[in-house]
Amino acid sequence: MLNLVLFGAPGSGKGTQSAKLIDEYGLYHISTGEVLRDHIARKTELGKIADQYISKGQLIPDDLMISILDDVLEKNATDKKGVVFDGFPRTIPQAIALKELLNKRGTDLHAVIGLEVPEEELIQRMLKRGQETGRADDNRETIQNRLAVYHNQTEPLRDYYAKEGQYLAINGLGVVDEIFDEIAKGIERTTGHKRRTKR
Repeated sequence: MLNLVLFGAPGSGKGTQSAKLIDEYGLYHISTGEVLRDHIARKTELGKIADQYISKGQLIPDDLMISILDDVLEKNATDKKGVVFDGFPRTIPQAIALKELLNKRGTDLHAVIGLEVPEEELIQRMLKRGQETGRADDNRETIQNRLAVYHNQTEPLRDYYAKEGQYLAINGLGVVDEIFDEIAKGIERTTGHKRRTKR
């Protein structure tokens, strides 16, 4: 098993790199953002509650997010080689809950990949993404709210995972494949898992 968290501010390239991790290591991808957007689009009860937070750039309450994740793991990830968590955890209580969810299934978290990108670059990337995809939450006001929430509530996770010896700091600027090479080297160094395709 190889269980990874992909960590970084909104716009840091988590979606792009998670796709490469899935392809390279045969992992199941859990994007909490995609799960929530799906519920919102289908107008489920959960989606209605989630939309009240997401539309303002706020985080979903921990207990709600954890129960969603537990359900997704149970239904989809039991027979996979591992999981890459994209957008979760976002708070220290969520990190503790994730450890418990994995331990309950007889496994653990192996590494946290932190994509580090300067703030002005993040804003420009998300504004561009909003123009290209029409994502409603990619406007300047909501972006700045999301980044403020990230700095206040999510960034402390960096220190938490660094103390656990699980944090891999990766420069998120540059060519996508070169960034991924650095991620793969970090995974091999810290977990012993080798790439399926050698460069």
